[in-house]
Amino acid sequence: MPAQNISIAGNLAEVRKRIARAAERAGRSAEEITLVAVSKTFSADAIRAAYDAGLRVFGENRVQEFESKQPKLADLLDATWHLIGHLQSNKARRAVHLFHQADSIDSLSLAQRLDSAAAAESKRLPVLIEMNLGGEATKSGAADGDLHALAEGIEKMSHLELRGLMTIPPYSDDPDAARSYFRKLRKVRKALSEQLGRTLPTLSMGMSHDFEVAIEEGATEIRIGTALFGERDQRV
Repeated sequence: MPAQNISIAGNLAEVRKRIARAAERAGRSAEEITLVAVSKTFSADAIRAAYDAGLRVFGENRVQEFESKQPKLADLLDATWHLIGHLQSNKARRAVHLFHQADSIDSLSLAQRLDSAAAAESKRLPVLIEMNLGGEATKSGAADGDLHALAEGIEKMSHLELRGLMTIPPYSDDPDAARSYFRKLRKVRKALSEQLGRTLPTLSMGMSHDFEVAIEEGATEIRIGTALFGERDQRV
């Protein structure tokens, strides 16, 4: 087995142990939590190694980057591809064609473009609304005050399926600093579910440095890159 495969398989085993311990602390089952392998900037070979190690859900940030890798991965028929980065509206059609889910909806105009693109492909696209809970100007995401109108707008779109919420809190070397943001997203989802009158099953929060705290606060989907693949190769 190539060294890269051994490394990723070992990293995955360690991440799964950490998921299980965090879930146990929270009185939850590890099976409730979807691990999204964040493969942005990593090669198709690295993604294939992760697939061979047992991963099936992958997250990519950019349409153009994934377009260049997808032909090399087309045989991975049971893999699921999430768009987790900010999407420009003019790339909506390409995104709908490439991805099974879009996890970073932050405006009604973007949702409308995705809905039209999904209709053209006779496809119903699961989506998450990305929340900018830290109010950071450098990050995308919907503000608190825009959430309800955005969610209600998506609910009226016949080719989008709103599944839940996503957030990336302000970075801190202390993982526990993210706890208040994760807790807030859980409460926001609860209020939104009550407003819409239905369950929103997905709470996407937590990355390599803080996913254990996110699990303790109710994450159902975590996005792990560095802890699986190692430091990013920016040349890819």
